Amino acid sequence: MLVKNWMSKNIITVGANDSMQDAVRLLKEHGIKMMPVMKNEKLVGIITDRDLKRASASDATTLDVHELLFLVSKIKVRDIMTKDPIMIPDDFTVEETAEILLKNKISGAPVIDSEGHVVGTITQTDLFRVLISLTGVGTRGIQFALLLEDTPGSIKEIADAIRKYGGRMVSILTSYVNVDKGYRKVYIRMYDIDREELEKLKEELKEKTTVFYMVDHQKNKREIY
Repeated sequence: MLVKNWMSKNIITVGANDSMQDAVRLLKEHGIKMMPVMKNEKLVGIITDRDLKRASASDATTLDVHELLFLVSKIKVRDIMTKDPIMIPDDFTVEETAEILLKNKISGAPVIDSEGHVVGTITQTDLFRVLISLTGVGTRGIQFALLLEDTPGSIKEIADAIRKYGGRMVSILTSYVNVDKGYRKVYIRMYDIDREELEKLKEELKEKTTVFYMVDHQKNKREIY
């Protein structure tokens, strides 16, 4: 899943010589928290709502409202922006992007193409959309968390059991974090199962392997084993 397919392509930018007041207005109008800063059609920085709050707090503590309005109209974006921003190539995967944002403790970054042009922005909100799509949680189905041996066919055995009771799988995710060698955690989301068959499925899964939990989003029911 590449960034170019999930980034926000409606790029809202602000000029380096624009005022802090202009930046505040643009962020508010478009409901965003970060903007690329441009000068002569080149990316020279980014500005975030955090930059604006920090500038206001440091420079306006002793000012009255009229002085504050004058201040924000005179401060230039170039004076408070983050220079040399982290940029994400548009052919990076969303996983690589999430790792970069987390490592650098930032909420988003400009996205550039192979020629260095800004073609979008990617933010935590965009990554949340990816997570929702990838896991299939929008179907409001049922998710099982299981411990399986890391061997060929182990997932197929579980999938066959789910199909036997009428379930349709929408996502299968695996993880090797915090499990013994030779095992993996598997998270399967499904829907369309006959509720009368659900108890039989749960018992069969428990016979085959370790079941950590079941979450039934439609019934808002959670069972931790």
